[in-house]
Amino acid sequence: MGVGNKRTLTKTRRKTRDLDQIKADLQSSKHLAQYRETKASEGLPGLGKWYCTECAKWFETEVSLVVHKKGKPHKRRVKQLREEPYTQKDAEAAVGLATDNEGHHRRTEAADAEMEMTT
Repeated sequence: MGVGNKRTLTKTRRKTRDLDQIKADLQSSKHLAQYRETKASEGLPGLGKWYCTECAKWFETEVSLVVHKKGKPHKRRVKQLREEPYTQKDAEAAVGLATDNEGHHRRTEAADAEMEMTT
């Protein structure tokens, strides 16, 4: 019978947690504990003992975890996590939708102040 779409199948196998999920793990230990409970420790590398929270990966040994934390991919992920994630408010502002609740009066004051700066 065969595999329908091998490319999609391999992409989903390597799928890791998204940055916003990892950020929630770092901020709340409860969130991380809920994620860890969904995984059976028998099926994880090293029985689920060594876990890199920033990269959302399990490792066979403590040595491999320490080597991973010194590596470039881990440092790159930590740098990505330092940046503030985009929010729905940022997306609406990029499209041009007004996100403030101040009303029309507030917007005209800002426009007047901007015109004074340019002249």
